Amino acid sequence: MTEKIYNVLFLCTGNSARSIIAETLLNHLGKGRFKAYSAGSYPTGKVNSFAIEMLEGAGLHATGARSKSWEVFAEPKAPAMDFIFTVCDNAAGEVCPIWPGKPTTAHWGVPDPAAVQGNDDQKRTAFREAANILRRRIELLVSLPLAELDRLAVHARLLQIGKQ
Repeated sequence: MTEKIYNVLFLCTGNSARSIIAETLLNHLGKGRFKAYSAGSYPTGKVNSFAIEMLEGAGLHATGARSKSWEVFAEPKAPAMDFIFTVCDNAAGEVCPIWPGKPTTAHWGVPDPAAVQGNDDQKRTAFREAANILRRRIELLVSLPLAELDRLAVHARLLQIGKQ
C-alpha cells in the first residue's frame, strides 16, 4: 500500500519570507511524505533575498519559489490541501477563501524577519531565528503518526505545535 502524501499550504500576507521558508523546509524535511506550497493574501510578487540567502546557506534550494496569491489554491484545479498553516498574525485574522476538502488549519505565528530594521547582519539573524522556529515545528509535524490519529487529535496537536 502506498503511503499518503499530505498537501500542506503555508499562508502569510506577503508570501515573501516565512511562508516561503516553511514551504522549502517541509519539502526537504518531509522526505516525500509531504508536498508543501505557500501563498499570500497580498503577495509582494517577489521572494525576499534574505530568505533565499538563508535557505541556500543551509543547503536548501528554493528553486521555483515565488510570491503568489492564495486564490491560486482556491481554484478548482488546485491540489486539495490536507493542512493549512498561517505563519503570520495578519493572515490568521483575514477572511480566507473557502478551501476545497475542508483541510485542517492551525496558526503557527512567527515574527516577521522581513520587518526587522537594522543592518544586514541583524536581518540575517532575524531570518535564521524565524527559520529555526519553523524548522522545529515542521520537525514535530513530520514526526506525527498522522495515519493513526483522528482528525480532532491531529488538530489539537497542530495547535499545540504552533505554540512551541
